[in-house]
Amino acid sequence: MRSMAPDTVSRYSLDVSGARVLMVVPTLGRRQEFLEKNLESIREQSVPADIAIVAPAGNTPAESAAKRFGAQLIPDPGSLPAAINAGVATARPQHEFVNWLGDDDLLEPESLAATTAALDADPGAVVAFGHCRYVDDQGRELWISRAGSWAPRILAWGPDLIPQPGMLVRTDAWRKVGGVDESYRFAFDLDLLLRIRRYGRMVPVNQVVSAFRWHADSLTVGDRPTNLRESERARRDALPRFARGISWAWEKPVQSATRLAAHRVSSRAARLKSSN
Repeated sequence: MRSMAPDTVSRYSLDVSGARVLMVVPTLGRRQEFLEKNLESIREQSVPADIAIVAPAGNTPAESAAKRFGAQLIPDPGSLPAAINAGVATARPQHEFVNWLGDDDLLEPESLAATTAALDADPGAVVAFGHCRYVDDQGRELWISRAGSWAPRILAWGPDLIPQPGMLVRTDAWRKVGGVDESYRFAFDLDLLLRIRRYGRMVPVNQVVSAFRWHADSLTVGDRPTNLRESERARRDALPRFARGISWAWEKPVQSATRLAAHRVSSRAARLKSSN
């Protein structure tokens, strides 16, 4: 990422009205350095995007970032899924595609060019997604999740291999399912995908389109057991009634595989940290 030079700040403040993409960035404003890198990664895309920052009222870092990056600022309604829905609710008619991005995550260069092109090429697709780079606090690569065409096929019973930070959702499909389910704390992205697949295909993009920052403060890293329980709930709700009673047969192996993958990434992060 380039440093925030004065002329860069001016360029990011330009009006991008007419953008086809709306990116929602929920934040508590506690990680200003990460937030600025996040917004910079959106503004540096060759495909322009409008940005809606959702933050607690009176949050100075978020207000400052919104001004610098020409983003709309929306009051935080009190939870992460509610913040995402509040941000997407500001979508205007020209916003054909939406997604949210955690304030410490990043879009890779040409991410939006790849995902919008995939959705344009397939009018029956409701989600486009690509590979995701896992990085530590300092941006060092830990692992790359290479999701492919088989990821949507195992979504209802296997691990969720569609990386949320880099996916892009068709706005009309988002509205059909009513956005993310605010009863979830963690697995609302999986639940959204399981519900939205009824309206079209999920198409892969064969490139790295996002970066997920793996650190102790990440919700999905810090409370893995709750995340797994919520994921099981989302999958059961998506199953036909006759299959719900036997879902235990594959839930335990999926839990074990997910924990093993998380352990490997955490171990890699710990080794890099100890080598400093």
